[in-house]
Amino acid sequence: MTYIANSCTTAPSRPTLIAGLTARLAVWKQRRALKALNDTALEDIGLTRREANLEAKRTFWDAPETWRC
Repeated sequence: MTYIANSCTTAPSRPTLIAGLTARLAVWKQRRALKALNDTALEDIGLTRREANLEAKRTFWDAPETWRC
């Protein structure tokens, strides 16, 4: 069984404007990096080119709840 610790447990319940913008910028950068991966790297992480492109097209404020602290 794999256990991943939630690093958000010590975060304040209401993030500051700067923290919110920083998180959204990180989402944007991660999606751009995902789009830039070659097909071999995508295969290594279990994604297709189509899935990577669909994720990259999402807006920076459209992040899963688990990405938010």
